[in-house]
Amino acid sequence: MSGRTAGVPLADVIAVLDAAYPPQLAHDWDSVGLVCGDPDEPVESVTIAVDATEAVVDEVPERGLLLAHHPLLLRGVDTVAADTAKGALIHRLIRTGRALFTAHTNADAASPGVSDALAEALGLTVEAVLSPAAPGPDLDKWVVFVPAGDTAAVREALFDAGAGRIGDYSHCSWSVAGTGQFLPHDGAAPAIGEVGTVEQVAEDRVEVIAPARLRATILSALRAAHPYEEPAFDIFALAPIPAGVGIGRIGALDQPISLSAFASRVRAALPATSWGVRTSGDPEAMVSRVAVCGGAGDSLLGTVGRAGVQAYVTSDLRHHPADEHRRASPVALIDAAHWATEFPWCAQAAGLLRGHFGAALEVRVSSVRTDPWNLEC
Repeated sequence: MSGRTAGVPLADVIAVLDAAYPPQLAHDWDSVGLVCGDPDEPVESVTIAVDATEAVVDEVPERGLLLAHHPLLLRGVDTVAADTAKGALIHRLIRTGRALFTAHTNADAASPGVSDALAEALGLTVEAVLSPAAPGPDLDKWVVFVPAGDTAAVREALFDAGAGRIGDYSHCSWSVAGTGQFLPHDGAAPAIGEVGTVEQVAEDRVEVIAPARLRATILSALRAAHPYEEPAFDIFALAPIPAGVGIGRIGALDQPISLSAFASRVRAALPATSWGVRTSGDPEAMVSRVAVCGGAGDSLLGTVGRAGVQAYVTSDLRHHPADEHRRASPVALIDAAHWATEFPWCAQAAGLLRGHFGAALEVRVSSVRTDPWNLEC
C-alpha cells in the first residue's frame, strides 16, 4: 500500500496562500503568484524555500508544489527556452507535474509575514509595523449642502453612484441641519429666491465617503439630483488608515540587553552564512526595542531613525547609506545575510499550510541553503 497522500487541488493551496499573503500587497514592480502548474490538478506535497534554485528543485517530489519567496522570473522575460538557466528549471518542473508559486513582497507586507517570522526568531514581541501600508482604494469624503426637502433624493443619487459603502455596509451617511445663505446676481437662475435678494434656506449637510476613482461619476449624479443651479459641496481626500500590514516590524525584548549580547543572539538565531552578522554601534549600549526588516532594508534607514528603537536588524546594507546613518542616528545597525533574514518565513508558511491541510498534504522546508555566498576567506 502506497504511503503517498492523495494530495489536494493546487487551486485550494493557492487560495490559502492568497488569503495569508494577499497579492494586492505586492509592490507594483513585483511578480507574485503561480509561475507554472495547473490549478485544477492536485499536488501531493509543498516544498518551501527562499529561492527556486536547481538544488531546491531537485528536492521537490513529482506532483509537488515549490513555494518560493523570491520570484524566479522577476525581470522582463522574453524566453523560457530550455537552454537558458531559468527556462531549464521551468521545463523540469512542468515535465514532472511540479508547480511553482511565489510569495514575495506580499509575504513581506502581510501580517504575519516575513518580518514577523524574523522578529519571532530573535525573541521579539511585535508592537507595530515599521513602514505601514494602507491596502484598499483611496477614499474621498463628500460634504454636500442640500435644501431640506431634497435631501433624501440627493442622498439616494449619491448611493446609486457608489458612495456610502463601508465594509459590509451600504447607504452610509451622516447629516446635520443648518442654514444656507446666498445672493443670486444677474444671469443666475436660482431654484429658490430671487436675483438681487439675499436668501436663507433650511439645508442639510450630508456627508458620505466614496472611492476616489468615482469622483466624476458621483459629481455627475450630484449635479443631476441637486435642485440648485450651483450646488455647494466639498471633496476631502482621506488619509489612509494603517491596517497592520506593511514592510518591517518594531518589536520589544523581554528585558534590555547590551548591543553586543543582542548581536550574538541574532547570530545564534539565524542560519549560519559566510556573510555572518555585522554590527555598527556601541557594544555596551542597551537595547530594548528593535526594528527588523527581512531582506534588503536600507531604504528604511530614515524611518528607523524616527521609530524609537535602539537597533535595526536587516540585510544588504551598503557602505554609504550605513555611514550616513551612523553619522546622523544613534540606532545601531545589525546586518545579516539576505537569505538568512528571510529563511524563518519558510517555517511560518509551512505552519500555515499544515494547519489548513493536515495529513492531506505533505509540507516541508527545503534543507538547501540558497544564499549565493558560499565561501568565507
